[in-house]
Amino acid sequence: MTFDVHQLDQFVLVGAAVTFLAVLAVRLSAGAGLPSLLVYLLMGVVLGESVVGIRFEDAQLAHALGFGALAIILAEGGLTTSWRDARPAMRMGLSLATVGVMVSVAVMAVAGHFVLGLPWELAVLLGAVCSPTDAAAVFSVLRVVPLPKRVTGALEAESGLNDAPTVVLVTLVASGAVGEHGLLGTTGIVVFELLAGVAFGLVAGFGGAWVMRRVALPSSGLYPIAILCLTLIGYGASAAVHASGFAAVYVAALVLGNTDLPHRAATRSFVEGLAWLAQIGLFVMLGLLLSPGRLSWSTVGIALAACAILTLAARPLSVLVSALVKPMRWNELAFLSWAGLRGAVPIVLTTIPLAEGVDGSDRLFDIVFVLVVVDTLLTGPTLPLAARLLRVTRRSEPRGIELEAAPLERVAADLLQVTISPVSKLHGVEVGELRLPVGANVSMVVRDGQALVPERRTVLRHGDDLIVVTPRKLREATEQRLRQVSGGGRLAQWLGDDRRR
Repeated sequence: MTFDVHQLDQFVLVGAAVTFLAVLAVRLSAGAGLPSLLVYLLMGVVLGESVVGIRFEDAQLAHALGFGALAIILAEGGLTTSWRDARPAMRMGLSLATVGVMVSVAVMAVAGHFVLGLPWELAVLLGAVCSPTDAAAVFSVLRVVPLPKRVTGALEAESGLNDAPTVVLVTLVASGAVGEHGLLGTTGIVVFELLAGVAFGLVAGFGGAWVMRRVALPSSGLYPIAILCLTLIGYGASAAVHASGFAAVYVAALVLGNTDLPHRAATRSFVEGLAWLAQIGLFVMLGLLLSPGRLSWSTVGIALAACAILTLAARPLSVLVSALVKPMRWNELAFLSWAGLRGAVPIVLTTIPLAEGVDGSDRLFDIVFVLVVVDTLLTGPTLPLAARLLRVTRRSEPRGIELEAAPLERVAADLLQVTISPVSKLHGVEVGELRLPVGANVSMVVRDGQALVPERRTVLRHGDDLIVVTPRKLREATEQRLRQVSGGGRLAQWLGDDRRR
């Protein structure tokens, strides 16, 4: 095979143009109230063989690229998730990702066989691929719908962890290994791979954090790359020993995202942009796999019926059973039932039986594709309304301060850059009134582009950027004190931590 540089040039041109249009489509879809994934899927269908004529039928390549994209999306989800917020709801999220998935798979498999008339193998595969929620879809919704932390934490934990058991189950069913191991053996394999993946993720996360705290890289732009690589090391090492790579990458990212590492804000921005790129490429590729001419009315009818069963029966029942380990209010359970966004994960999972050559896998792909589109159109745009009707919304409050840290290795200190937001009660506070731990000092105040060397009587203002130098051992106490004053102003000494934002 010869390498044609002109083909590479064309690929770069088309790829860059499609990506740029997809970025612009985010604004268009937000204005129209439609999830952006539908726009990306439509772009892939238009680029496909039925319209523009790009032919893409490599299921194995789609399987590999899809898993790679999901790993990046899960890494972004873990790195941007607050453990403090997610911890109270982790038990519910884990229950949804395991017990809830099993209940949903069982309901969909039985309904798929007896109601939709599918063979048992396809019915079980339909239940398995449709049961997990999609991390990209869930995280995008959480950015725009203000929800209580226990609901947000449950959704984040579920979407981050439920890919792992379903990938194992779909792989075992598609390869015919379920018949060899039996139900008990299959359950044992799923549990082992999930627990082993979590273990690999913890090692990659804590080990990577230990290394990053002791290495001073020459450029701040290297830190986000290094941290992302650490999460993917967890994924690759776990997958290499046939454990769950998805569980590993999410757990590793969750650990790293909640560790005091340098340039956290830059890391979040980097992985968020990379996750958007992964979403765009993933959805466009999946749209390319679809052949509209292959769709029949019977396929569409089965997809609509499956969507109704999933939305009205399987998902609510799985939420109710999962809530046995963590009781929640009825309105929160109702919202969790409606918020089971599917997104790209079910379509990606169908590439497994496609790559294995399972009989009827083409039909399964078409059914799941239509189901995802209908489910997204039904639930995505209505989630803000459902949250208001069920009274689970909370008023979104801007953060009092934005804080980023960089290491000063030679003096065992950290440099904190603190931005005072319009709602912070640091406004009007004198530098001397901050009462930072002994050894920590405000070295510079940047106001309207001008750098000021502060004195004790210097009054802080909204929009100021503070440069604070603190010994590394006092960094946590310094950050805590700054947040206290930001939430309580001069009264922070008496109000304590409950006023921190």
